[in-house]
Amino acid sequence: MKKLRLGSKVRKGFRGGSRGFSMLEVVIAIALLGIIAVSVLSALQTAALALISADRRATAESLARTQMEWVRYSDYDNPEEGNPEYSLDPQIESALPPDYSVDTTAIRLDKDGNPNTDDGIQEITVTVSHAGQVIVTLEDFKRNA
Repeated sequence: MKKLRLGSKVRKGFRGGSRGFSMLEVVIAIALLGIIAVSVLSALQTAALALISADRRATAESLARTQMEWVRYSDYDNPEEGNPEYSLDPQIESALPPDYSVDTTAIRLDKDGNPNTDDGIQEITVTVSHAGQVIVTLEDFKRNA
């Protein structure tokens, strides 16, 4: 079996005769570690912001769909004048997260353009906002069955 011969510099390093790292090598190593740390922390921050945004959107979509179902299965609102008004779903009202608001508007769609007649179709719009910023808007139609 052949013996493996190490170079003189490597032998000195293992024996303890090495003089150590130069100041320039240490500074470069610390700079590289700093750059890597900053990029990892930046990626984590971006991921956290994306997660918060996705959570807000998912909450807003859930609120909007729940309210739309509430309006869809409510009685058809048919007052003599004006546009119909629908209340907020009691489930949403009791569990509405902080800083969220849900607005529901309904507009009659009349073929003849006369606002005093009802052709049996309403356009329903549900808007969910968080801290004053609109997150989700759902539109659907409701007809008088």
